Amino acid sequence: MQLRTSILGIESGGKPVIFLNKADADEIGVTASDRVVLKTRKHITAIVNIATKTLKKGHVGISEEVRLLIEPIPRTIDVEVSIFPKSLQFIRNKLEGKKLNYHEIHEIVSGVVSGALNESEISSFVTSLHIQGMDLDEATSLSRSMVETGKQLSLRNKVIVDKHSIGGVPGDKTTLLVVPIVAAAGLIIPKTSSRAITSAAGTADRAEVLMPVNITSNEMKKVIKNTNGCIVWGGALELAPADDIFVRTEYSLYIDPLLLPSIMSKKKAVGATHLVIDIPTGRGAKVKTISEADHLAKNLIELGRRLKIHTHCVLTYGEQPVGYTIGPALEAREALEVLMNESSVPDLIDKACNIAGAIFEMTGKRNGYSLAKGIIQSGRAEAKLREIIKMQGGNPAIKPRDIPVGDHTIRVKAKKDGSILWINNSAVVELARSAGAPKDKGAGIVFSKKIGDEVAKDDVIFTVHAEKSRKLGRAQGIIDEIQMVGIGKRADMMIHTVRDIPEIKKSFMLER
Repeated sequence: MQLRTSILGIESGGKPVIFLNKADADEIGVTASDRVVLKTRKHITAIVNIATKTLKKGHVGISEEVRLLIEPIPRTIDVEVSIFPKSLQFIRNKLEGKKLNYHEIHEIVSGVVSGALNESEISSFVTSLHIQGMDLDEATSLSRSMVETGKQLSLRNKVIVDKHSIGGVPGDKTTLLVVPIVAAAGLIIPKTSSRAITSAAGTADRAEVLMPVNITSNEMKKVIKNTNGCIVWGGALELAPADDIFVRTEYSLYIDPLLLPSIMSKKKAVGATHLVIDIPTGRGAKVKTISEADHLAKNLIELGRRLKIHTHCVLTYGEQPVGYTIGPALEAREALEVLMNESSVPDLIDKACNIAGAIFEMTGKRNGYSLAKGIIQSGRAEAKLREIIKMQGGNPAIKPRDIPVGDHTIRVKAKKDGSILWINNSAVVELARSAGAPKDKGAGIVFSKKIGDEVAKDDVIFTVHAEKSRKLGRAQGIIDEIQMVGIGKRADMMIHTVRDIPEIKKSFMLER
């Protein structure tokens, strides 16, 4: 059916969506959420929405996602019913507990990327993986399919290294140190990072305080050619695009069955040959025990072997924030101070040197930890970060004091003498977000005391920063409601008494 094209200027959340008048939809034989094929220069599958009053009969309204796919925009478009996707049968098979082969998984992933599968069908697939699980054969097929249905970065270097964190620990600005350390040693490290979904800052949010991170793949290659490394937002590069769609679905369902292929597909897409994965472990982290972490590491290493990525895993302490700051600007400032040797942040330095050191040793360098620490102390890491900042369009002369932070504050003080026994990571994230992070770059938290530190009554434990005073009211409400830190004697066994059914606020962090 030929319909006149109407550009609506409406974004549909990454999915190709069109709008039809109900009379036209009835004539074509489709209802809302059905699929149609748009026959232009190329055939595009789109999801149907019905507009009963706002769209004239004989017109097809196209979303921005469709407009970008079919430019230049034709005056009319031939709209026909789409054939039933084969991938739906494969999804049903998985729901019934059957193992899927590479061809079946590739068909599903292709349908996800092309728009042939709607949101409920993608949710069914993600749910089937959560309920039925997937073995390493299926994880390998998913990883490869996610790479093959997107763009790939061709750097043509013999050795390309990368690092990744499972996430879940606030304040983890380690990448801002590891990338320049590794690049300063002459290794190629094309770091793509995510923005925050549920955390107070993703690596892309932190890096954006210092430099633009929304760059094209060609611009990324130029940065790497000149500096050996980069820190960019992966969402702008269309690398393994199915992963971004899967993550949105996982987040809405509070499940995370695609963790392994999600990580490894992005690394394969940038051409990584050597990879170190940080697995924060402990209370407050995604992975609670060393046994669980070892099991996850085993699977990641085996999946890496199948994808021809030499993979090591580093288990790190995940029971409190990394460093003293949480929030994009505060974290960027702290990382810069450490690289400039102006601030001593022992846990951040130790973690960064262990991860960079593992990369060095797996690529043949000796005494990796000492080498990494020496690169910081010599100023070479700072110089390299400034090179990267300049090549990505930032100010290479930026100083920590140039980075603005929220000037509206709440200082939280100790109510008694003792030691810091524990910190509630999920509550810290919730508090930082209530203050405005990550959207307000200058919002966040600065800790004055951490686990093991002695405190006296009325000592400041942490300070909340906000760019807008009205957000402090929300932050104060959370401080009053949730216990952020535990203070007591080192021998104290009791944490607190539960006298009523508690309200459990589930913390779910999908940032990769």
